[in-house]
Order: sequence, then structure tokens, then C-alpha cells
Amino acid sequence: MLADKPLRDLLDAFSSSSPTPGGGSAAALAGAIAASLLAMVAGMPKTKDGTPEDRAALDETLAAVRALQASLVALIDRDAASYDEVVAAYRLPKGTDAEKAARKQAVQAAMRLATDVPMETARAAAALVRHGRTVAEHGNPNAKSDVSVAVSLALTTLSGAWVNVAANLDGVGDAAYAAEVRSEFEGLKREAELGLTPTYEALGWKGHQPPA
Repeated sequence: MLADKPLRDLLDAFSSSSPTPGGGSAAALAGAIAASLLAMVAGMPKTKDGTPEDRAALDETLAAVRALQASLVALIDRDAASYDEVVAAYRLPKGTDAEKAARKQAVQAAMRLATDVPMETARAAAALVRHGRTVAEHGNPNAKSDVSVAVSLALTTLSGAWVNVAANLDGVGDAAYAAEVRSEFEGLKREAELGLTPTYEALGWKGHQPPA
């Protein structure tokens, strides 16, 4: 598994000339790091106000972000595997009409998988932004920079996931499915954007985001 590699070996894998791991895996990795940072702050003994309500909210969030972390770690490899299936489908023979039909069906199925996987990454990213608000509102204020980085990474994960979805969506050959995916992503994007202002306000940043 890619996630089991030492850090330098993982970076070497990303920087190699091989197409995998690629951008989709990188987006999932960024999301896993975001989840890890939120877990760190949610698990700190010190909370924002030291109230039972703070502790209860953070404990619930801690369980959720740990689950998201595990999903995103798995998505690092799943994204690479889905792209490998696309490559394998395109390499199928196409000498006869039957082979062409089978190849087309295989390509569309592989493209759908290569769309579904980064959509899972996008859903996880949007959830992390939502949990980031909870950690900002109840977590240790001394860790506000960690929460800010986590939210920023989650947003990067969301946009990176969409790039990979968009790259494969038209190859699925299903207009209704494509419209459904686009609509869902727009909803995820709106949800994430709406949560940013209250998140940054809870962290004490002026305006809608941390200072540049």
C-alpha cells in the first residue's frame, strides 16, 4: 500500500514518471493529513471553554474524523488502482466489432469507477470542512493554526477531487449519471463554502479567512 511507504519513498512514487500515484491519490493524501490535524486538536485535553459541551462535541468529532482519515488513506490506493483499470481497459484489443464493443464497455465501466472514487474523496473533504467548524468552535484556541491548515487542506482535497472527477466524467457515456455527479458536487462545494466564515470567525481570524 502507498500509505505504508516511508515518506521519502512515497514522495518518490509521486514524482516518478509513472502515471500512478497521481493527482487523485495526492488529493486523498491531503485529506488524510487534514483529518489527522483535526483529530489532534479534537483529542487535546484543553478545550475552548473547558465545558462538558465542548468535550462532548470534540469527542463526537474525533470519532468522525478518525473514520474519515481511514477512508481517505484507503482512497490513496483506490484512486491509483482505478486509473490503472482505465489504462488496462484502453489496452484491450479492438480488431473486431465484438472486441470494439467489449472494449468500449470496459472503458466506460473503468471511467465510472475512476469518477466514483474521487467523488468519495470529495464527500470526505466536505465532511472535514464541516468537522473543522466544530473543532474551531470547541477546540483548544492555541491550536487555531492547526485547524486552519486542516480546513485549507480539506478545501484543496475537495477541489483536487473534482479535477479528477471532471477528467473522467464524459468518458462514462451516461448523461444522467454525469448530471447527478455534477449536481452533487455543487452541493458539496456550497456546503463547504458556507461553513468557512463561521469557522474562521470561531478561530478568531478577521474577515473570511486567515491573513495571507
